[in-house]
Amino acid sequence: MRLTVLSAIVFSIAATSFSQPGNQSMPAAKRPMTFEDMMQMKRLGDTAVSPDGKWLAYSVTTVDLAKNTKTPELWLQRIKGGDPIKIAVAQPGDSGVQFSPDGKSILFISSRSGDTQQVWIAGFDPETGATSDAVNPPIERLIRSSKTKNPPHYELDEDNARWSPDGKSIVFTAGVYPDCPAITPDNAEGARCTVERDRAAADSKVKALIFTHLLYRHWNHYTGDKRTHLFLMDVASGAMRDLNPGETHDVPPDYPTEPLGCGCAISPDSKELAFTEKLVDDPAVSTNSDIFTLDLTDPAAKPVKVSTSPGGDFSPAYSPDGKYLAWRSQERAGYEADKFRLMLFDRTAKTIKDLLPNFDRWVDEFVWGPMESYSIYFTAENHGTSPIFSIDIDASSREPYDHVWQLTDDGEYSDLRPSNNAAELLASRMGVTQPSEVVALNSKWVGHTLDSTVVAWPKGEPKPEILGTESPLEQRRLTYLNDALLAQLDLPKMESFWFTAKDGTKLEGFLIRPPGFDPAKKYPVKFLIHGGPQGNWGDSWSYRWNAELFAANGYVVVMINPRGSTGYGQAIVDGVNGDWGGKPFTDLMTGLDYAEQHYPFIDKDRECALGASYGGYMANWILGHTNRFKCIVSHDGMFNAESAFGSTEEDWFNIWEFKGHPWDYYGKPDYQNPFRKWSPSLYAKNFKTPTLVVHGQLDYRLDVSEGFQLFDTLQMLGVPSKMLYFPDEGHWVLKPQDSQLWYKTVNGWVDEWTGKSATSH
Repeated sequence: MRLTVLSAIVFSIAATSFSQPGNQSMPAAKRPMTFEDMMQMKRLGDTAVSPDGKWLAYSVTTVDLAKNTKTPELWLQRIKGGDPIKIAVAQPGDSGVQFSPDGKSILFISSRSGDTQQVWIAGFDPETGATSDAVNPPIERLIRSSKTKNPPHYELDEDNARWSPDGKSIVFTAGVYPDCPAITPDNAEGARCTVERDRAAADSKVKALIFTHLLYRHWNHYTGDKRTHLFLMDVASGAMRDLNPGETHDVPPDYPTEPLGCGCAISPDSKELAFTEKLVDDPAVSTNSDIFTLDLTDPAAKPVKVSTSPGGDFSPAYSPDGKYLAWRSQERAGYEADKFRLMLFDRTAKTIKDLLPNFDRWVDEFVWGPMESYSIYFTAENHGTSPIFSIDIDASSREPYDHVWQLTDDGEYSDLRPSNNAAELLASRMGVTQPSEVVALNSKWVGHTLDSTVVAWPKGEPKPEILGTESPLEQRRLTYLNDALLAQLDLPKMESFWFTAKDGTKLEGFLIRPPGFDPAKKYPVKFLIHGGPQGNWGDSWSYRWNAELFAANGYVVVMINPRGSTGYGQAIVDGVNGDWGGKPFTDLMTGLDYAEQHYPFIDKDRECALGASYGGYMANWILGHTNRFKCIVSHDGMFNAESAFGSTEEDWFNIWEFKGHPWDYYGKPDYQNPFRKWSPSLYAKNFKTPTLVVHGQLDYRLDVSEGFQLFDTLQMLGVPSKMLYFPDEGHWVLKPQDSQLWYKTVNGWVDEWTGKSATSH
């Protein structure tokens, strides 16, 4: 391995202090967190690093519970230290800040000129951090070229903007009608066509829609006829060009595939664009998306497909020297939870290589080293954490993968940002007791690495020890968004435990004790079940299912990562396929058994099971297969697998998980039909546990009819039950006051049936 400074970034979270610098007074007595506390917390958003490595820009969202709003604002601060500075030219609600390659300008997304949002550019002083003269180039161009005082301007709804490396252009996304004229530097008729059709639809008294194909709705909205295209804007003139015009497919695709943001990259010489496109005739059934490149110097150029996998290909990124293009890739068609591999495309040789063929974890995100083309930094879930790893792509002559280095330990890392002119890697870090903050990672020498098991942990075994610590390790906190509030709160640490499943597989669970814990007492339990099913619990913060908040009113929180969980190897992930109520159910029950046996303060007679999405499905399955719980909370869960197949939007998911279509099994006995074998609805005669049902009208992943069917069944059977229905929420409850009602209702239901007030010695 080349011993470059950034290649050797290593540190130990456990040995790092995360307190604000300065004198510290004696801490006051801490208290349990409340929902209102959580809503007061500042939420870190996107980040950017200036080309000279001196400035950090970031978004911070503030929640106003009384007004039921969440408002992002843009900030700056020096990476070497200093107080945050609000970006003067930005307004509340602006987002997506980025520095220009020369460091003298910033761009951001703003809706200040109307109902839609556009790309704005402002001057930036690298010495002082001052910003000035925010303008929208297309509007300025129109004003300069028009003789009228207020010329007509048709504004697209723009997003996901990024600079070209030469600073002369900006690529962004915007929704257009594919049958409108293409937008070119000399013809804005396509923009007028799109905007006027949007206005006509908004003004029409008729709101009916006509569908001719799937995917006609997605997550929480109906897709309609508009599609997302990529645009190239000249910074100097404001002229724009649609990079995806003339679409002739029966089902016009989005560029990039929703919901990937830009899903694109620009080559270092600014001459080529790489982007993700799902160019298939059956977008509701196929998971196949590909990486395409486009020559930006030729307006007549056509996209060229460079990826070859039948599965999904995502997140293209050029190496700094332009020799390579890397991306994340899945091998198996139709499987959205296949292993995310890291692929390397040699642009000259036209060859593709899997950089980590034996690395049995998902590559979640990655970045190239700032000025080097042989090091890649990436995150991958591992045993309830999401560490940063690095790989030296020039180490192919070494023994297999001794060049993969794990650089962090506890917590979950994301939003990796190399500092171009400094030996640092910036990232966002969160933990179960700490919302996201920006950290800078730095070390001058190679400090430690993992042994060869970094790429092939023994099945179910705990992570191997990190070997060797030869240098000083350093991590610096750059932001302190919530320290004053967190200092007041009693947030117990999360504990990990391992247990053996029925078939001998080693699995992991987590436990959080209540604030003010008294070992002499017995405490009721909230048993949380994660969604996915390819997801996990671990060392991360959440505003929707916050484990610390669940523990705050006197509960032990137990979380198990059963078969299907990510971060333990692909065999564990695949273990849920076609077996939804099988091994995952016994894994959960065995894990809870272990916790009851090894933590004497658990009151096993006062436990409640709570889950959402797949966790909601499992809550429904538990309802028909055990009476060990005092209550159940089922949020957005599948109740009837056959009806769920016909009402979801991403059909590929159920086709894979249930091994086909419902009609493939007609005439066969239930035990041979996965849609009936694993359907909670067929076990309704066993339902006895008091159940709270939660569902949102705008949930198109698991239609609200699933919740209605469950509640109807419970009521008809006389099982104590309640339903919390949100007419304006989707798969997640996002509005602050809706979230407040959700926590109040869920915690109230658990308190009612566990008799929480009876906590005793």
